[in-house]
Amino acid sequence: MTSAPSQTVRPRRVVVNFVLGVVLLSLLGLSPFLIRTFLYQPFNIPSGSQKPTLLIGDYIFVSKFSYGYTHYSFPYSPRLFPGRVLASEPQRGDLVVYRLPKNDSVDYVSRLVGLPGDRIQMINGLLHINGTPVKREQIEDFIDTEDGRNTRVKRWRETLPNGVTHTTLDLMDNGFYDNTSVYEVPPGHYFMMGDNRDNSSDSRVLSQVGYIPFENLVGRVEIIFWSVDRSSGAIRFDRIGTKVR
Repeated sequence: MTSAPSQTVRPRRVVVNFVLGVVLLSLLGLSPFLIRTFLYQPFNIPSGSQKPTLLIGDYIFVSKFSYGYTHYSFPYSPRLFPGRVLASEPQRGDLVVYRLPKNDSVDYVSRLVGLPGDRIQMINGLLHINGTPVKREQIEDFIDTEDGRNTRVKRWRETLPNGVTHTTLDLMDNGFYDNTSVYEVPPGHYFMMGDNRDNSSDSRVLSQVGYIPFENLVGRVEIIFWSVDRSSGAIRFDRIGTKVR
């Protein structure tokens, strides 16, 4: 008389376990999508515009939550909602991945040097923010080994008004964008520059990049998780795990 209930409980338990298994497998299958969309997205560095901070062949993780989320946070960038959700303002000096306004299928990485309302100008190769030159000091040369050749490049330590320091390269005197007019950063936009100042297409080039809307920011560069010298194929173990600032 007591066996009937146990026989009805057993099929229910099987069904519950089956449903739990399906849910677990679904979560496991979705986890790469969730991590890439909401936490960290990997990118690789194909050009030298961010030398010496980032080298060709570096692979980086970008935090997607640093500035909140836009439709650019999702694969294929579906326009699910306008603006940003859980928005947080970027800081001057952040190394940022963003979508190019002229072609929003293209990702760029640059350093954020100008905030909304700032006046930015280059004078004799020196960055000026709101009429004041940023502090910089020359340090030991950078040895560029691209293409199998060793080339010495002048390197500077630059300090932005909020105290953030980073290094920049100066490939030549009187480069094309070493002297510019004043750029006035519009509200809701940011001014980006490459650390490799004479070999970077950035906000100084209004016809190609220009001012970057807040909505176009994808995330902040956090760490180098892999690095390969493209010319030799050698793994650069000393760069793996390096935090990027």
